[in-house]
Amino acid sequence: MTGAAVASIRLEIVAPVPATRWCFLAVTGADGLTGTGEATLQAAEADVLDRAGATLPAFLGAPAEPAAVARLRPADLPQAAILSALSQAFHDLAARRTGHPLARVLGAPAGATVPLYANINRRTRDRSPAGFAASAQAAREAGFDALKIAPFDEVTAAARAEGREGEAMGPGLARAAAVRAALGREAALMVDCHWRFTPQGAARAIDALAGLCLHWVECPLPEDGDAIPAIARLRRQANGRGMRLAGLETAVGVEGFAPFLDAGAYDVVMPDVKYIGSIDAMAALARRLAGTATTLSPHNPSGPVSHAASLHVAAALAVVDRLEMQFDETGVFDRLVADALPAPRAGRATLPAGPGLGVALDRGVVAAHRVLRREFRP
Repeated sequence: MTGAAVASIRLEIVAPVPATRWCFLAVTGADGLTGTGEATLQAAEADVLDRAGATLPAFLGAPAEPAAVARLRPADLPQAAILSALSQAFHDLAARRTGHPLARVLGAPAGATVPLYANINRRTRDRSPAGFAASAQAAREAGFDALKIAPFDEVTAAARAEGREGEAMGPGLARAAAVRAALGREAALMVDCHWRFTPQGAARAIDALAGLCLHWVECPLPEDGDAIPAIARLRRQANGRGMRLAGLETAVGVEGFAPFLDAGAYDVVMPDVKYIGSIDAMAALARRLAGTATTLSPHNPSGPVSHAASLHVAAALAVVDRLEMQFDETGVFDRLVADALPAPRAGRATLPAGPGLGVALDRGVVAAHRVLRREFRP
């Protein structure tokens, strides 16, 4: 079925809380149907807007076909965010026209549910060990049996330059230990390093974290090609201490993952439906991983539209571990989509009801939190 021509594209940035920005696209076809996508790239909104202006006009008046996006190769991460959101919106429109949920169109079994883990980092405004432990307890009380923290705030470029990397990781290790103590040993705990370490510092951190029975250590090093051998060594080190190594949340296209996969750099790769370039690229990556020892755990710490898209895609892919979900950062998360996202139960999510993504932006809530709106028309 050929999609109706794109009549308009609306880009809106909302601020659910002062420190967070979510970026949404709404694509309206000539038939009046609207599909939605999310292009959130925290702290890079200006670049996303620039790429939107350069990218989106070419789609106006053309059929809203997902394949038209999937054929493109983004030049950089901000353009990948725009194209990823456009892919989500086009897939949303195409599934809405069939009357079926996107997950069913993508091949998910009926009644599929998706295992989740809670990202508690943005919720945790009290950055003390006790504050982290309290957030972890709240996630457990909400039914999550797996969660992730990003505790190494003090490991900065300045600390590395001044030779204080080892000292600076101390507060982060204390936070991680407090969370493990609050959880007990039965819950899965992941630690995100946000690319903060040198190879030597990362090795020290892995040794120091080994006693906390972690499910994985995530993104210890900046993920440029030169770092691949060091990342592969860290994987072997982590595996020897009973932990996995995870990363690649900002990789674009299957080709962005390939050098790391070929080198055996990670146990877990974390494609993001907002950054990989298209939903079709996510499916292609899953096919690439089939039959290998590397699992796929989608990165998904942002707004409700990317969460809905991630749920549908995760339900349809056979190689998914757990799906990330931001936990309790703000009630605006649910209100933006009129509470259409079913609440997780026992750490699993059912899919939104209705065709397509099953969610649409609530115009009143968007208006209350909007910081920018831009329209693209022929």
